[in-house]
Amino acid sequence: MHLPRYEKNRVNIGQLLDIVTDQFSDKQFLKYHKSGINQTYRQIQEISNDAAKGFMALGINKGDHVALWANNIPEWIYAKFAIAKAGGVIVTVNTSLRCFEMEYLIRQSDATTLVMVGGVREGDEYVKIIQTLCPELKTSFPGKLNSRLFPKLKNIVLLEDDNHPGIITWKEMIKLGKQTSNEALKIRQDSVNSEDIVNILYTSGTTGSPKGVMLSHKNIIGNAHSLARNLGLYSRDIVCVPVPFFHCFGCVAGILSCLVSGSTLCPIPSFSPREVLETVQELQCTVIHGVSTMFLAEMEEMTTKKYDTTSLRTGIIAGATVTPQLMQQIIAVMGISELSIAYGQTETSPAITATNSNDSIEKRFETVGRPLPGVEVRVVKPSGEEVATGSQGELCVRGYNVMKGYYKKPEATQTAIDDSGWLHTGDLGRLDEDGYCIITGRIKDVIIRGGENIYPVEIETFLLTHPDIMEVQVVGVPDEKYGEQVHAFVKLSSHKSIIEEELKDYCKNKIAFHKIPTCFIFTRKYPTTASGKVQKFKLVEQVLEKMQQNKSEGIPSGVSEADVVSNP
Repeated sequence: MHLPRYEKNRVNIGQLLDIVTDQFSDKQFLKYHKSGINQTYRQIQEISNDAAKGFMALGINKGDHVALWANNIPEWIYAKFAIAKAGGVIVTVNTSLRCFEMEYLIRQSDATTLVMVGGVREGDEYVKIIQTLCPELKTSFPGKLNSRLFPKLKNIVLLEDDNHPGIITWKEMIKLGKQTSNEALKIRQDSVNSEDIVNILYTSGTTGSPKGVMLSHKNIIGNAHSLARNLGLYSRDIVCVPVPFFHCFGCVAGILSCLVSGSTLCPIPSFSPREVLETVQELQCTVIHGVSTMFLAEMEEMTTKKYDTTSLRTGIIAGATVTPQLMQQIIAVMGISELSIAYGQTETSPAITATNSNDSIEKRFETVGRPLPGVEVRVVKPSGEEVATGSQGELCVRGYNVMKGYYKKPEATQTAIDDSGWLHTGDLGRLDEDGYCIITGRIKDVIIRGGENIYPVEIETFLLTHPDIMEVQVVGVPDEKYGEQVHAFVKLSSHKSIIEEELKDYCKNKIAFHKIPTCFIFTRKYPTTASGKVQKFKLVEQVLEKMQQNKSEGIPSGVSEADVVSNP
């Protein structure tokens, strides 16, 4: 039972990797069940150093933004450490993003480099997306891109061996890095302060475009440290991580929590309940993370085939509401006796509170735990006045884990973080007499589908680009499997006619698949308040009433609810 020794508030991620490697050089850091990849801390450090020198040779300077568009493959981890070592800022990219979203993200983030795979799911064509956005690639030399849309973007690095005009491959970049000395890399790495920004993760706003959350080395190392200690992680632990690295959950609770504790990381490249359970069984994982829908899928898979999950001890479940019934079911079926519920958001690196094995069963099942060490939580009224213990209000957070702000959005930052350093989460909750937090609702207009935060304004903005749509309102409708599903109420322009499937086709490959509405409902008018504000809750009620009617009439649940409101 061993722990690495380091000062979490003073090191940057590159230095942390070096420190842990010095103590655990021959210990396994990275294991993949299917591919058989098995690498030690020393091997990860060496690959990351070579990649960091490659980035420097490409012209990456301290503070430059490097977008990373890939799933949970080894190169994601190498690139993360390499960019940090080179003093860069990692801009994580959701693998579901498509043309419309990528155009905004690359431009708004001021990325100078994009590191990417060719695709993740069948039919993905990431290279074609980038070629569409950057037609100049066809006549560009690698590293010399001169894009009209993205004037700061100079490099495209492909994590595969395919050759494309204007794009350099990962192997070519590594080879290019041989001209950079180890001494130059060390000087660059040591010039990075723990307070410097290392990550920008995009989270959407309820009233505008997506916002880039700026997190420092200190933010995420500190949070990883707290989560690892809360779970009791040690160098003997083997951690299965099916959650995406591009989310703060996977990046911090997954990769960094393993690093700070000297544990072994076992990623799942793209979520599959079968692959998760096979990984747990074959590699004898002791820890597993996930959102509610992942655990539900894994338990469903266990009804079809027998898997040995007795090695599991603990893990984190987060990202959506977790009921006491679900917790009991996971513990009973998968045997994860010390499973922890964590609550947080990207703006808090991400965890704010968490339960642990020392909490009573009641507290573990009915709350999201107490604030992590170094984190303060209070509950306030709309006026800002703190409420009495046990009363509901907005949850506010202050501590080392609070973001540095939103990139190039000072007004949004000022709105989110008050003059006393309190971050207003937009979530409703209360604190009981023992300091445990209970989430009671959301102020934000956000849909949580399968652990993914979906902001209606994003989808509404996109759908309004369709020439036949005059107005649209997007809502979340409760769903047993995903928590919520996206429904769009559409008002068409005069004398226009369109069917639901046409709108779904219009969305494909333009917005992330999980944002595409499950159901399009056509209407001539929306329920409004006296002042004219659309009452979205009434739209949800309409859908629920129709679903209940279908159920009472014996209509199968698979039947579309598109007839909730008649087509105009």
